[in-house]
Amino acid sequence: MLIDDYVAGLHRALDGPSGAKRDLVVEARDSLADTAEAYEAGGLARLEAERLAVEEFGELAEIAPGYQRELTTTAGRRLAALLFVSVPMTTLLWSVVWAFFPMDAADWSLRPTWFVPVARLLDGFHLTTGVLGGLTLLALTWGARWVRRPERLTRVLALWVWAMLPVTLLLSAALQYGSHGPTGFTAFVPGMVLSLTTPLLNGLQLYGAARCLRITRRLRPA
Repeated sequence: MLIDDYVAGLHRALDGPSGAKRDLVVEARDSLADTAEAYEAGGLARLEAERLAVEEFGELAEIAPGYQRELTTTAGRRLAALLFVSVPMTTLLWSVVWAFFPMDAADWSLRPTWFVPVARLLDGFHLTTGVLGGLTLLALTWGARWVRRPERLTRVLALWVWAMLPVTLLLSAALQYGSHGPTGFTAFVPGMVLSLTTPLLNGLQLYGAARCLRITRRLRPA
């Protein structure tokens, strides 16, 4: 009973990826149960054994922040890995699509002078996002022992995503407008597939960033 109440309170106190959260709570329950069984084998009643196991484990106010920090690190790693893989991959695939798309030369002749600089700026945003994702992933995995406040890295990366995506969408819209809507693109299968895949990836990135922003609030000082 005491262990169940303690574990339920720990579950309510934590916020993060469901799978990782479940694993942490199950691990805590198993540790408490093992300790209680050891006390019970020593001759104590079950209720007293659970009480001692809970006391030995620690108060929720002391234990929960450490578990929450681990969940925050997990969420940060997942977002970083998503950005590190999806953003450069999408940029590369779009470059390949435009390289092989049967564009009419007349369409490109109508491009405004700002088209190429804006396209390079968009590629720069994507490159920066991929690099930030890779560096954050590296810091939260191999460098985790030296990172004292992983929630700060996680929050900065999430804020970057929320700032970056609206800008890239605006730049992409500007490029679409500047290209004067090349004809035949909707019938070009690779372009259609990528046009559907890119918003899905953007949605996943925004969802991951929103979750990271939410859970990092748990570790911010009052």
